[in-house]
Amino acid sequence: MTMPPPSPWLACRLRRPEAAVRLFCFPHSGGSAGEYVRWADLLPDIEVWGVQLPGRGARAEEAPFTRIHELVDALVATVDFGTSFAFFGHSLGALVAFEAARRLRDLGRAPPDRLFLSAAPAPQLPPRGIPASHLDEAGLLTALEPTYGELILELREDAELRELLLPGLRADLSLVESYRHEARAPLHCAMTVTGGEQDDLSREELEPWREHTTGPCDLHLLPGGHFYLREQKATLLRLVGEALRQGRPPTVSSKDLKP
Repeated sequence: MTMPPPSPWLACRLRRPEAAVRLFCFPHSGGSAGEYVRWADLLPDIEVWGVQLPGRGARAEEAPFTRIHELVDALVATVDFGTSFAFFGHSLGALVAFEAARRLRDLGRAPPDRLFLSAAPAPQLPPRGIPASHLDEAGLLTALEPTYGELILELREDAELRELLLPGLRADLSLVESYRHEARAPLHCAMTVTGGEQDDLSREELEPWREHTTGPCDLHLLPGGHFYLREQKATLLRLVGEALRQGRPPTVSSKDLKP
């Protein structure tokens, strides 16, 4: 498998040219590629790439995007994903991965074989929550605290960390707040939708992702909150790995999943 050309959009910790499939991971709001490229340790036969957006991580000095369609257009114009690959997106990343898959399809390029959509409501549903990107620093921290917990405590105590992270978080909120779903033909790839049992995102908000593919779509809820993927990393990556290796909905222990 040939390597993607060097790109500031991509990061890879362990190159595996012999791998049969690549997994491109789209971070959550305020996240960076670094968390996801470490997944390669638990996916030894898959080449894992993190998608690094402008204004975050190693690209912190670049101006961030605040409109998803502009972000996706820039991404797919720059990155060659190859022909055998999957997308994983968590929260905001799920929305970006979904729109990137649709854009590739519209351009006549190879779409992902499977979409992993984590902790994100189906895009056709009404917006959740109250817009917060316009709030002052104190208001923004208060709005983010229920989701980000300990990170917000750190930000309150560290002005330099606030200066580093808040612009990207604010831009990510703008990406979500400005998004307007456009009804289009469904994709044909397989989908795996995942979420946390204790997240305030309900099963009823996850299930409508099924409308966006003519392929198989499976839904799994794992123990934990919005960031269940950190607490349940081994279980989640077993599920991901089985799906990519077998090309069909994975099976994991019933005790790990909500009935």
